[in-house]
Amino acid sequence: MRAPLLLLLTLLIVNTAADWYIYFQIGRRCRRPVPWERLQLWGSLVCLLVLLAGIIVPAKSGGNEVLTLKMWLLFSYISLYAPKMLAVIFDLFASVPRLFGKKRIRILTRTGIVLAIALFIGFWWGALVNRFSIDCTRQEIRVKNLPHSFDGYRIVQFSDLHSGTYGSDTTFVSNLVNSLNACRPDIIVFTGDIVNRSAEEIKPFIQTLGRLNAPDGVYAILGNHDYGDYIDWDSPVAKAANMDSLYAAYRRMNIRLLRNETRWIRHGSDSIALIGVENIGDPPFPVYGSLTKAYPDISDANTKILLTHNPAHWVDSIAGHHRANIALTLSGHTHAMQISIAGVSPAALRYKTWGGLYTDNDGERPLYVNIGAGTVGMPMRLGATPEITVFTLRSYDPSGK
Repeated sequence: MRAPLLLLLTLLIVNTAADWYIYFQIGRRCRRPVPWERLQLWGSLVCLLVLLAGIIVPAKSGGNEVLTLKMWLLFSYISLYAPKMLAVIFDLFASVPRLFGKKRIRILTRTGIVLAIALFIGFWWGALVNRFSIDCTRQEIRVKNLPHSFDGYRIVQFSDLHSGTYGSDTTFVSNLVNSLNACRPDIIVFTGDIVNRSAEEIKPFIQTLGRLNAPDGVYAILGNHDYGDYIDWDSPVAKAANMDSLYAAYRRMNIRLLRNETRWIRHGSDSIALIGVENIGDPPFPVYGSLTKAYPDISDANTKILLTHNPAHWVDSIAGHHRANIALTLSGHTHAMQISIAGVSPAALRYKTWGGLYTDNDGERPLYVNIGAGTVGMPMRLGATPEITVFTLRSYDPSGK
């Protein structure tokens, strides 16, 4: 988790102002304000202590249990103060007529309170229920000159598991594996971020993920969280040992990790190329991948499926590049910022391609961004349910023959 100290201190100042405003308005408006005033004061003090604890708990030097504690402390704080701020904003608008000697618009204040309560419930519903509610999305992808034996081929994708968030509890991951296998895949692909910070997190889930099964195998790539860049290591040797441990875990799970390489999937005399690159993304994420190394000539006529964790790679290097003959690009990374209500997500402010199916201006070279199965930072999914995507490849002849 990378919550800047300056941002947290700003939140502290803003939310302290909100607490003062609520305390002041209780004193003005309630006939018997004393119990409510005391509740507000003690509640504010407890929340302040929770925030300070969340700031003090080390993020990069502590273990996974410490990181989980920090995550829940900050989530608890935000789940209280986001609704408070919403109620205060509505009340401020309701009080504007008082500047002109008129009465406060009480219906606005009441609306703000109702919405604040709904938001608080939504946060905890997202943490306790919705983040475990697996959603299966189905997409039919039309591929020019797809080899005949791959017509109807089923690719099942999942992404961004962030296994460390679950500690040693395998319940959700086991349900996810069952759901993936039930999709009757020809091949299963995972598009990165299997851990939050270190390979140690995946150990409780090796046996569970080892149950993934598809006739043409299970393949994966690395995401930005998989390289150990979110933890302070004692030495480069320790960091390298962490990566070796992660590679060994993939082998034990019988999942083929593609590190800037291509695997040919063959059915009889027909074949398609499955290309997997290491992480290629926008700053501040380091670039480890190389599409050229993985597949030197992406303009050739072979049918190619590209696995790349960050969809920014597609935006920068695939979309609109006429030489890029990529039938389908599969990515993850965004999580839809773990919030999506009626198809609207704050992720759209950060990413051009944050969730779902995209094509470039020519309507070619489709990209699909899976919004992930796990959580990071906030242990909540408000909407944006954990996603499995089932792709069915369909052949078409662009000449119309």
